[in-house]
Amino acid sequence: MNDFGNMQRMFSDFQKNLEKAMKELEGMSVVGEAGGGMVKVVANGKRDVLKIEIDPDLMKTQDKEMLEDLIVAATNNALSKAEKLATDHIGASAGGLLTMLPGFKFGGVS
Repeated sequence: MNDFGNMQRMFSDFQKNLEKAMKELEGMSVVGEAGGGMVKVVANGKRDVLKIEIDPDLMKTQDKEMLEDLIVAATNNALSKAEKLATDHIGASAGGLLTMLPGFKFGGVS
Protein backbone atom coordinates (compact mmCIF):
# COMPACT_ATOMS: atom_id res chain seq x y z
CA MET A 1 0.00 0.00 0.00
CA ASN A 2 2.93 2.31 0.68
CA ASP A 3 4.14 1.98 -2.94
CA PHE A 4 0.70 2.97 -4.21
CA GLY A 5 0.67 6.02 -1.94
CA ASN A 6 4.10 7.05 -3.21
CA MET A 7 2.95 6.64 -6.81
CA GLN A 8 -0.11 8.80 -6.13
CA ARG A 9 2.05 11.51 -4.55
CA MET A 10 4.53 11.37 -7.44
CA PHE A 11 1.70 11.66 -9.96
CA SER A 12 0.20 14.58 -8.05
CA ASP A 13 3.58 16.36 -8.00
CA PHE A 14 3.98 15.64 -11.71
CA GLN A 15 0.55 17.14 -12.45
CA LYS A 16 1.34 20.27 -10.42
CA ASN A 17 4.68 20.73 -12.21
CA LEU A 18 3.04 20.26 -15.59
CA GLU A 19 0.26 22.77 -14.81
CA LYS A 20 2.83 25.29 -13.58
CA ALA A 21 4.94 24.84 -16.71
CA MET A 22 1.90 25.28 -18.96
CA LYS A 23 1.02 28.51 -17.16
CA GLU A 24 4.61 29.77 -17.48
CA LEU A 25 4.44 29.26 -21.26
CA GLU A 26 1.88 32.06 -21.48
CA GLY A 27 4.56 34.53 -20.38
CA MET A 28 7.29 33.25 -22.68
CA SER A 29 7.55 34.53 -26.23
CA VAL A 30 9.37 33.92 -29.48
CA VAL A 31 9.71 35.98 -32.67
CA GLY A 32 9.32 34.54 -36.15
CA GLU A 33 10.61 36.56 -39.09
CA ALA A 34 10.33 36.61 -42.85
CA GLY A 35 11.54 38.88 -45.61
CA GLY A 36 14.79 39.68 -43.84
CA GLY A 37 12.91 40.83 -40.74
CA MET A 38 10.42 42.98 -42.62
CA VAL A 39 7.60 40.90 -41.15
CA LYS A 40 7.79 39.75 -37.54
CA VAL A 41 5.31 37.63 -35.63
CA VAL A 42 5.44 37.33 -31.85
CA ALA A 43 3.89 34.23 -30.30
CA ASN A 44 3.83 32.93 -26.75
CA GLY A 45 4.86 29.48 -25.59
CA LYS A 46 1.27 28.28 -25.89
CA ARG A 47 1.42 29.10 -29.62
CA ASP A 48 -0.91 32.10 -29.43
CA VAL A 49 0.02 34.84 -31.90
CA LEU A 50 0.41 38.01 -29.85
CA LYS A 51 1.60 40.59 -32.35
CA ILE A 52 2.44 41.10 -36.00
CA GLU A 53 4.88 43.82 -37.08
CA ILE A 54 5.17 44.88 -40.73
CA ASP A 55 7.92 47.22 -41.89
CA PRO A 56 6.27 50.40 -43.23
CA ASP A 57 8.36 50.22 -46.41
CA LEU A 58 6.79 46.85 -47.19
CA MET A 59 3.34 48.44 -47.08
CA LYS A 60 4.35 50.81 -49.87
CA THR A 61 4.91 48.00 -52.36
CA GLN A 62 1.18 47.29 -52.70
CA ASP A 63 2.04 43.66 -53.47
CA LYS A 64 -0.74 42.02 -51.50
CA GLU A 65 0.24 38.45 -52.40
CA MET A 66 3.85 38.93 -51.34
CA LEU A 67 2.78 40.49 -48.04
CA GLU A 68 0.39 37.59 -47.37
CA ASP A 69 3.16 35.07 -48.11
CA LEU A 70 5.56 36.86 -45.75
CA ILE A 71 2.95 36.92 -42.97
CA VAL A 72 2.33 33.19 -43.39
CA ALA A 73 6.07 32.44 -43.41
CA ALA A 74 6.75 34.57 -40.31
CA THR A 75 3.76 33.02 -38.50
CA ASN A 76 4.88 29.49 -39.30
CA ASN A 77 8.39 30.36 -38.14
CA ALA A 78 7.10 31.78 -34.85
CA LEU A 79 4.82 28.80 -34.20
CA SER A 80 7.62 26.36 -34.92
CA LYS A 81 9.85 28.19 -32.43
CA ALA A 82 7.00 28.29 -29.89
CA GLU A 83 6.48 24.55 -30.18
CA LYS A 84 10.18 23.89 -29.60
CA LEU A 85 10.18 26.27 -26.64
CA ALA A 86 7.13 24.53 -25.17
CA THR A 87 8.48 21.03 -25.74
CA ASP A 88 11.79 21.94 -24.10
CA HIS A 89 10.13 23.73 -21.19
CA ILE A 90 7.51 21.07 -20.52
CA GLY A 91 10.10 18.33 -20.88
CA ALA A 92 12.42 20.03 -18.38
CA SER A 93 9.57 20.72 -15.95
CA ALA A 94 8.46 17.10 -16.09
CA GLY A 95 11.97 15.96 -15.31
CA GLY A 96 12.30 14.58 -18.83
CA LEU A 97 9.47 12.14 -18.17
CA LEU A 98 7.25 13.22 -21.06
CA THR A 99 10.03 13.25 -23.63
CA MET A 100 10.72 9.60 -22.87
CA LEU A 101 7.23 8.66 -23.99
CA PRO A 102 7.04 7.40 -27.58
CA GLY A 103 5.62 10.01 -29.93
CA PHE A 104 5.82 12.86 -27.42
CA LYS A 105 5.21 16.15 -29.11
CA PHE A 106 3.94 19.24 -27.33
CA GLY A 107 1.58 20.38 -30.10
CA GLY A 108 -1.35 18.62 -28.49
CA VAL A 109 0.53 17.61 -25.36
CA SER A 110 0.54 14.07 -26.60
